[in-house]
Amino acid sequence: MPSRGQMGYVTKTHFLKQTDLGSLLEPADPSEADFTATKVVVTIGPSCQDVETLSLLLQAGATCARCDLTWGTLDFHRLSLRNLNEAMRKTRKLCAVMLDTTGREIMVMREHEIDEKGWPEHVNPMEVKEGQKIIITQNPEAEPSDEVLPVSYPKFTSMIQKGDLIFIGRYLVTGSEDSSLYVKVDKIEGDDVHCTANNHANLDGLVTIFHTERSSDTLNNVQNDLPIMTAEDKSNIKDLSLEFEVDFISLSFTRSGEDIQSAREFLDSINMTTTKLIAKCETRQSLFNFKAIAQEADAIMLSRGNLGLDVLPEKMALVQKHVIQQCNMLGKPAIVTRVVDTMVSSPRPTRAEATDVANAVLDGVDCIMLGAETLRGKHPVATVETILHICKQAEKVFDHDYHFETLMREAMDTDEHPDTMDFSDHADGLQRTDSDVSHRQTSTGRAPNGKFGSTAGLGSSSSLGAKNPVMSKLESIASSAVRAADKVHASLIIVYTHTGHTASLVSKYRPAMPILTLVIPQLKTESMKWKLEGRAVARQCQISRSLFPVLAAPSPSGETLLEEVVLMSAKVGLVKPRDHIVCVQRMGESFVIKIVSVNDEGDGVEIIRPKSLENLVRAAAGAHDHEDVNMDTLGKSSGLDKNAQPQIAGNLAPPSESKAANGESDTAVHPNAASKGATKDTPHLANLPTKQTTSVLNSLEPGHEKKKANEE
Repeated sequence: MPSRGQMGYVTKTHFLKQTDLGSLLEPADPSEADFTATKVVVTIGPSCQDVETLSLLLQAGATCARCDLTWGTLDFHRLSLRNLNEAMRKTRKLCAVMLDTTGREIMVMREHEIDEKGWPEHVNPMEVKEGQKIIITQNPEAEPSDEVLPVSYPKFTSMIQKGDLIFIGRYLVTGSEDSSLYVKVDKIEGDDVHCTANNHANLDGLVTIFHTERSSDTLNNVQNDLPIMTAEDKSNIKDLSLEFEVDFISLSFTRSGEDIQSAREFLDSINMTTTKLIAKCETRQSLFNFKAIAQEADAIMLSRGNLGLDVLPEKMALVQKHVIQQCNMLGKPAIVTRVVDTMVSSPRPTRAEATDVANAVLDGVDCIMLGAETLRGKHPVATVETILHICKQAEKVFDHDYHFETLMREAMDTDEHPDTMDFSDHADGLQRTDSDVSHRQTSTGRAPNGKFGSTAGLGSSSSLGAKNPVMSKLESIASSAVRAADKVHASLIIVYTHTGHTASLVSKYRPAMPILTLVIPQLKTESMKWKLEGRAVARQCQISRSLFPVLAAPSPSGETLLEEVVLMSAKVGLVKPRDHIVCVQRMGESFVIKIVSVNDEGDGVEIIRPKSLENLVRAAAGAHDHEDVNMDTLGKSSGLDKNAQPQIAGNLAPPSESKAANGESDTAVHPNAASKGATKDTPHLANLPTKQTTSVLNSLEPGHEKKKANEE
């Protein structure tokens, strides 16, 4: 049972079912599918910008590439994305694109040179000795030196008081480098802040300033009034979006829900309505306002580098667990940073780092983001491989049952208090449902500041569901699919989807098996032009745990496509003959859960009829032939009402009578049919290479550069 601490927080001990240490040390089964549920974001920099290294990163399992607009010229980031496109074509791997903003970052202004690729370099690093006197000045004309540091914020002195602690560090500094400097403020005179260095440091590259909170549990510091996106951020995003498809914008130093709304308004104004927003929580203020931020953002990034400066060390682990838990409750992807700092220079992580990665997976994180490890590290490919190996082993002992039951219990607790809920027609839980209009669903405003752990910020999990009902009809289908897959010991869940929403809800319940997300492109018209949409949805699935996106082509037969998908899954090792598969799709006006089996040859499916399904459930439940089995056990505690109850297996109409309908998770169509944007060298699902496991693209090129729509 979970134990309750003095503050009322609940934590759970991880009990392993296998207690034989000898078996834990055995190498992984070579016949096991090369699939890891946890995703990895890499930051593109000088160490990995070339096509060859990016190709190796994709083959190693990277699913998203990040370009940080804080440092590097626009030409450098443009070259990075072009090379990424080429790497995707070369490897046939799918990779999302994330742009990270500068936002409210305060930087030391120093002269630098630009190399031939567009990467800034400082010729002379600064060396600071312990006890040395330093002046941080807001005077833009001051000459930078080891003793004088001009900063980019013109109101810096208004934030500072005598006795404050200021952190000065290299861009993406790691714990394994001596580029971290702590200084204590002695006095403020005019434009200058006089400080004393607490330690020795060598400050190389871009140097940033972080004003640590002077209190232990409240907000006493004066916050800078910089915008969530700088003018340069907006200009760079707009320029890059004209040439490349951008899947995510990561908002640095997010403080409130209004920050997300402001960024969304800008993206809408430049026609980036499908781009999703990731809120970076890297200050204490973001924790106090976490409820509003989590409801507005599409995903949450726990930026542990800066956040670790603003939160007491003994509280950091609790903050991480709590934030990940809230993201899990809301079905929002949770991303953590700063995991294997030493791999910037070492080919192997420390024991503490390896344990840290595993614990993040056990906490329920969706994605790991690598910063300096791939941007300037010596072993970028080995780092990705190491992270995924650790994640895969941790996933094997993840308590799926506990996670599922906890979410169901929270949903039921929320449903018992309908007076606090919004049951409007568009209230489908806290996830977005429509890529065009849902970005403006809620307007929560800024939560008031309060003590750590108050309901204003990191409150109870149930309090986060007070805006919309947690258990919507679509979510009840998703939870029932996970329950069914567990009951029949399925090896795979297949979700047909147009927007990715259904698949993200299935991911929320953390099934033990992969979720093959079959994205069905939609043909849309803009004036006299036609455009086939679907690639962005597939890519945006690449930061959600367990999702395995596959991009299909429009065609008239969903059953034929299912055969193709099963054959592909068998080739990459996701299923084998006689394995069971749970399928979630929409037929007509109803959502359907269908259970099929892989045939003896492993190249097709067999529909499980009612009697077979009953025997299957009886075997899973351990019942004897003469005992009755309640078929409703597949959806036990799913929160479904009679109208929302999914059809399962034998209750389906014959395949020939099934009709596809418009809407989320519509029945897909055969991939061999002609489609806009298809290329003759693009493989069909049935002809994919057997080693391809990260992603599959069909009928559309995998690149991110924007194509002119065909005129019809």
